[in-house]
Amino acid sequence: MIKTHYKHHPWKIIEEGWNPDNVEASESLFSIGNGNMGQRANFEEDYSGKSFQGSYLGGVYYPDKTRVGWWKNGYPEYFAKVLNAPNWIGVHISLDGEPLDLNTCTNIEEYTRVLDMEKGLYSRSCIATLPSGLKVALHSQRILCLFQAEMGVIRYEIEALNREAKIEISPYIDSGIKNQDSNWDDQFWETKNKKIEDNKAYIEAHTLKTGFEVGTFMQVDYYENDTPFSLPLAIEKTATKIAFKTQHTLSPKKKFVLHKRGGYVSSRTHTDESLSTTAFSVLENYKGEAFELLVKKQADAWKEIWNRADIQIEGDIKAQQAIRFNIFQLNQTYTGEDAGLNIGPKGFTGEKYGGSTYWDTEAYCIPFYMATKKQEVARNLLTYRYLQLDKAIENAAKLGFTNGAALYPMVTMNGEECHNEWEITFEEIHRNSAIAFAIFNYTRYTGDTTYIPEMGMEVLVGIARFWAQRVNYSERKKAYVMLGVTGPNEYENNVNNNWYTNYSAQWCMRYAAEQWEKLEKDASDRAASLRKKINLSPSELNQWKEICANMYFPKDETLGIYLQQDGFLDKEMTRVEALDPAERPINQHWSWDKILRSPYIKQADVLQGFYFFEDHFDLESLRKNYDFYEPFTVHESSLSPCIHAILAAKLGKEEQAYTFYLRTARLDLDDYNAEVHEGLHITSMAGTWMSIVEGFAGMRVKEDRLSFQPFLPKDWKGLQFRINFRGVIYSLHLSDGKFHCSVDTSSAIEIEVNGKVHRFEKQCALELTA
Repeated sequence: MIKTHYKHHPWKIIEEGWNPDNVEASESLFSIGNGNMGQRANFEEDYSGKSFQGSYLGGVYYPDKTRVGWWKNGYPEYFAKVLNAPNWIGVHISLDGEPLDLNTCTNIEEYTRVLDMEKGLYSRSCIATLPSGLKVALHSQRILCLFQAEMGVIRYEIEALNREAKIEISPYIDSGIKNQDSNWDDQFWETKNKKIEDNKAYIEAHTLKTGFEVGTFMQVDYYENDTPFSLPLAIEKTATKIAFKTQHTLSPKKKFVLHKRGGYVSSRTHTDESLSTTAFSVLENYKGEAFELLVKKQADAWKEIWNRADIQIEGDIKAQQAIRFNIFQLNQTYTGEDAGLNIGPKGFTGEKYGGSTYWDTEAYCIPFYMATKKQEVARNLLTYRYLQLDKAIENAAKLGFTNGAALYPMVTMNGEECHNEWEITFEEIHRNSAIAFAIFNYTRYTGDTTYIPEMGMEVLVGIARFWAQRVNYSERKKAYVMLGVTGPNEYENNVNNNWYTNYSAQWCMRYAAEQWEKLEKDASDRAASLRKKINLSPSELNQWKEICANMYFPKDETLGIYLQQDGFLDKEMTRVEALDPAERPINQHWSWDKILRSPYIKQADVLQGFYFFEDHFDLESLRKNYDFYEPFTVHESSLSPCIHAILAAKLGKEEQAYTFYLRTARLDLDDYNAEVHEGLHITSMAGTWMSIVEGFAGMRVKEDRLSFQPFLPKDWKGLQFRINFRGVIYSLHLSDGKFHCSVDTSSAIEIEVNGKVHRFEKQCALELTA
């Protein structure tokens, strides 16, 4: 059932009215982050109701020992968990001796949450009546600073409305935090030391096993009606906690305000010895700056992001809100400034999936970051994989592969595989192809000719070596086959000859061989040096070519389609439209046995291949395969609707493309899969951007220039966005049958629109014909 209790607004996510059943979902949807850290929208004050507490720090993880019923050789030893970091936002509050807890209040009125995406500001307000009858107004605001990624700021205001009351307030920091998803209920943090200076406090803790040192800090200041005043602070300490307790009398019409600044410093970016000094310096650098000034700095930082990344939709507020929500969350999760970080499927909004790196980055996220940020940001994502190549070779070696064959992990933090489901760890090996495709996609888009010689070639060779060893020759078929795999459709396991896996493996070997030959021609010295390092011989290149020329692909000639895998048509081919809606999503209602025997497709599989390699197939082939597979697709992966939206747009299925766009764009806002309480689907949000730019605008790179084949959904009056292509900013506006493009360079530019090339300087305006 689709939930729509959040109001539609072009720049804000708004929740009105108190419902404790929505708390966990709202904690996800109102999450904030700054690329370095992030947190769910937990209440600052204590809350005894159902809640998913979560603050997270990029790159800091714990190797949680794998827990399975039946151990198999090759299993990873651990699952990398992004840690629930120490709590710096917390505030204990009691009023006339009663704890302030919305779960125990007798009445809550005018309850509102607002996430202002334009400014990066989260706020919450309500009027709460305590069991004693005391009525108070609460208003809190919070930012995680883009201009200082180690700091966040809270303004917490409380006012007694119907009588005076004594408030006892204790802002605190606490390192005694656990992950909800711990396999063995381990304690991941060990507290080492504490420091206090005046109204500032610091706790240092390190992660067990991985040894990350993290300092959590806070500073507290008080105001009455925005006038600062001093209160005596009583220090309370436990083994893992520091609190500053104080008391005050609340009076009607006098607003009591706490300003709390806090955050984290870590050994990822600082020496262990300097952590506490750095933490106090962060606070000192912003000493005396009013909350309003910090909010303005935050808004200015977001304005710079929106100037590059915003998409404006005229005439459809629901679609407008959704695309900005997706762009906002992507920029909160990854800024591209640190090549040691990546984009986890849940970002900083939850613990599911371990929060680690998946193939989603290469398949879905890189196009967004290439086009909306500087080229170096996307290159950093590729560098991340290059720096983990040795680990990928180790991963393959654990499974018996040799000669530098590389298998990139399904889930990782440091390059090691840490996913503990056998059908994924051992079989969903198509992820290797996404890494190689990202290198191709990056060089095609950016024109960067240095990445492959410097780094990418080694990655491509390692991947090609893996595929060459993973296939085997079938005497019966007189072709190379790939047995025992899982394709992108995870509702099929241990299948033979998944078409997408076979096709992408063939492409990888062919592309690696082509790039090696190009390297020998264009940079013979580099090729000679690299040949010696990786021991690549002409006979090995010839082996790849021989495999490519004789690869087996399952196909049904009668239907004119590629088969998802051998035997797919032996299933009972009942379309999705015949399913009982009460049994959806099927992964929450059916046994795994029933799912595996069904024809239902979790996400684009064959169609993923048509998306990646669209230039390899004609439109009629795409149409046949799309029309066959889409009716069997349940879209129960967040990564599915965007691919279908793009392909539907290409086929002229405009209404279906829009439906899929809304599903991917509002997946979390409308909770399509009934799981938003676990966190947001961050990586699939890049697919929302792709649905508009590659789908409705039809943007591609052809012959080193941008190409467009645009249309507008019927309710849209206009569409505007910007693209960074090879250092030039393209500003595009589509409306009323007109296509307008301007650029920030005086050089002549060529673009292709609906198959026709146009050359212009500064700007061009075209009439689009049907």
